[in-house]
Amino acid sequence: MIYINLLIAYLKIGLFGFGGGYAMLSLIQHEVVEVIHHGDTQPWLTLQEFTDIVAISQMSPGPIGINSATYIGYKVTGSVFGSILATIAVCLPSFILVLIVGKILLKRKDNKYVKSVFSAIRPVVVGMIASAALLLMNKENFPDYTKSIAICVVAFLLVRYAKLHPILIVILAGITGYLLY
Repeated sequence: MIYINLLIAYLKIGLFGFGGGYAMLSLIQHEVVEVIHHGDTQPWLTLQEFTDIVAISQMSPGPIGINSATYIGYKVTGSVFGSILATIAVCLPSFILVLIVGKILLKRKDNKYVKSVFSAIRPVVVGMIASAALLLMNKENFPDYTKSIAICVVAFLLVRYAKLHPILIVILAGITGYLLY
């Protein structure tokens, strides 16, 4: 039953997760931290475990949505098959939609209705990414909001005005966070 629940959960996430991995994070968190699936007595993960998985998924090469699906699939089922199942399930809806819609859009890319749909989707994607950011702003990730906001502002200013490379800023912010916390 766990495999069927995992398949259904990640098919839903893959189907409605427009905007990429970060936009999917709120959907993933809902399914694995908040929902009690059929046959289970509690959610699959705690908020702390989910936060750790997001951190690991960000550090690993590849898209965060796929990385987290792979890890959560293994964590929930305890098997490589669960890992593979969750990964395929999160990718399958997008793959099918791209195949179908791609053909149609190539023929109608200049149509005013198609342009209107894409104009409407943009703010939704931004909202989903913002939602993911807000969901990750919890006490597990930010024990002291004042220090975290200061690091964020300084990082932004260094990238924007000092023109420092973002990778250097990420490393410096990580070191600063380690020292402060």
